[in-house]
Amino acid sequence: MLKTERLLLRKWTEADADSLFQYASDPEVGPITGWPPHKSVEESKEIIRNVLNGPECYAICEKENNIAIGSIELCLNGNTNMTTRDDACELGYWLGQPFWGRGYMPEAAKELLRHGFEDLGMEVVWCGFYDGNQKSKRVQEKLGFVFHHTCSEVPVPLLHETRVEHVNVMTKEHWGKCCAGRC
Repeated sequence: MLKTERLLLRKWTEADADSLFQYASDPEVGPITGWPPHKSVEESKEIIRNVLNGPECYAICEKENNIAIGSIELCLNGNTNMTTRDDACELGYWLGQPFWGRGYMPEAAKELLRHGFEDLGMEVVWCGFYDGNQKSKRVQEKLGFVFHHTCSEVPVPLLHETRVEHVNVMTKEHWGKCCAGRC
């Protein structure tokens, strides 16, 4: 478990299925990040068992109630198409709409980046967003990510479409110089 001033980042459990469904069924949340809204609590349970089960995947919870309101993950080599290196990973995240605009995602991501660089020995963290996802773009800017490249015609298999993706990067050196605890 990881902690910030206001949040807990902990492993997902099947007991989180109701809250996952509550936020992941919102059509404003999943599609902008590449997945369809959840259709049932049972589907949310399956997602917890089969998708939100990575070794560095965490439910984002407010400290006072420990209820899952979003998800954040460092996708390690083998679970991302952004790198084949063992010392590099991809940061992915989403947050339930009622919690947008509170600074929760930058707060959670700062802690996960710290964990990745300090505890897991990562040298590079990649992060991307689809064209039009301004909220995700702003989170990455606040965190100190640097633009790397844009890919056109990126497959989004869960939505049966292709999109433009903007890819950003943060190195351990950059994080240590400008971001560790300050941005």
